[in-house]
Amino acid sequence: MITIENIKEKLSNVKYPGFAKSIVDFGFIKDIAVDGDKVAVYVEITSSAQEVEAELRENITKELTILGISNPSITINKPQAPKQMSNSMSGNNMTPQVKNFVMVSSGKGGVGKSTTSVNLAIALAMQGKKVGLLDADIYGPNIPRMMGLEHNEPEIIGNKIMPYKAYGVEVMSMGSLVEEGKALVWRGAMIQKAIQQLLRDILWSELDVLVIDMPPGTGDAQLTLAQSVPVAAGINVTTPQHVALDDSRRSLEMFSKLHIPIAGIIENMSGFVCPKCGEESDIFGKGTCEELAKEYNTKVLANIPIEPSIRVGGDDGKPVVYFYPDSKTGKKYLQAAQQLWEQIEKANANGEIGNDAIQPNLPKGVSACSTEGQAYQKEQAAKKEAEKASKSGGCCGGGHCD
Repeated sequence: MITIENIKEKLSNVKYPGFAKSIVDFGFIKDIAVDGDKVAVYVEITSSAQEVEAELRENITKELTILGISNPSITINKPQAPKQMSNSMSGNNMTPQVKNFVMVSSGKGGVGKSTTSVNLAIALAMQGKKVGLLDADIYGPNIPRMMGLEHNEPEIIGNKIMPYKAYGVEVMSMGSLVEEGKALVWRGAMIQKAIQQLLRDILWSELDVLVIDMPPGTGDAQLTLAQSVPVAAGINVTTPQHVALDDSRRSLEMFSKLHIPIAGIIENMSGFVCPKCGEESDIFGKGTCEELAKEYNTKVLANIPIEPSIRVGGDDGKPVVYFYPDSKTGKKYLQAAQQLWEQIEKANANGEIGNDAIQPNLPKGVSACSTEGQAYQKEQAAKKEAEKASKSGGCCGGGHCD
């Protein structure tokens, strides 16, 4: 006699395409119905790709055939397919094989920016996207540990570096390229060069999106990245305390000045979930980012609580969204990734992506970070404003103002 338990055991052999875990492990089997010799399986997946659905149907049918089940009813629910990108990006792009770049930034350190980058990247991969994760945090490259790659040696092909692969994501980090524990004391010009090399000298494949974990703050690394590739979306990571929100405002202001579409805010440490009783306490406050999001015409993508599984997953290289996708936090990351992708599609459709307006225009040998370079850029900006005013006919449009 065929039972639901028999069927579930067989379906645990069906791996989700591109991953080592099964559709049972991921919690994608939503229902199984048995009526005599008729069997119906209901599956809900996170990918909109037709090839993912086709592979799952074939493998599910194979496993059920072993049990003697013929012509099973297999229902697979999946998200709506993403719209075709307009490819309207303008300006410089050092990594043209990547369709979209996401800058994950924060005004200060210690707010969970790297944890956010890891889980968003994996969540996007779980939703069928081809994803890369670049750890560009020069001063604190923690992603190798979070992805279980801290002792891996990079593979060199010619003069390029092959990215690692973990949890369906291509990964590279500055932490994999320098001696473990070594402090990097770099000036602005060295930071600029390092960011450009991470973009240019890594053998990234044809990616739908590259998630980039930036150093905290609003300095040379952010400006260099924005000038090197057209960033499709900026995500600000913060905590609920008002002192953290002050720094977040600077980060969001940076996105605006660099003409980067703001995808939203991730509020970390948004309450504490007790591991014993499951009760949630707002130890740092909660929901304080809503007004800030409105101020910058964006939204809060997720309120992520403090949960031991997040910390354990980060330390042990087992990200919560992959190992516990049905947990409260796992679902929040998956929902945030879906909203992020919608914002990327919107920015592409509206032609908002481009970095031509922020390209450096400096005399040879002058650094953008130097006093001379900053003065030159201010002078050029003032000239542009004067030219605009002149073309529009002066302050009143008639050309008669003194």
